Amino acid sequence: MGMSTHVIGFRPPDEKWRKMKAVWDACADAGTSPPKEVSEFFQWTTPDPRGVEVDLRACSTKFNDDSRDGIEIDVNKLPKDVTIIRFYNAF
Repeated sequence: MGMSTHVIGFRPPDEKWRKMKAVWDACADAGTSPPKEVSEFFQWTTPDPRGVEVDLRACSTKFNDDSRDGIEIDVNKLPKDVTIIRFYNAF
C-alpha cells in the first residue's frame, strides 16, 4: 500500500456554519443522527472547527522531479474565502 499526498482548503465558520453546527450538536446530545441537509453541509463527517472543507483540485497540480514529489498551489486560483490550506498524507 502506497502513500499519497492531498491538499484541501477551508472556509472559516460563518453564520450558516454555526447554525448547522448547533443542529449537529443538538442531535449528538439527543443521541440521534443529524438531518441529511446538515450531514451534507459537513460532507458526511464531523464538523471541523476550522470551517467547511473546499476542494482545491482546480488550483493544485502534482509535480515531481528527480528526487521529489509534491503538490503546487496556484494561489491566484484559490477561492477568495479560503483562509486555511491543509496538506496531508494518507495510506
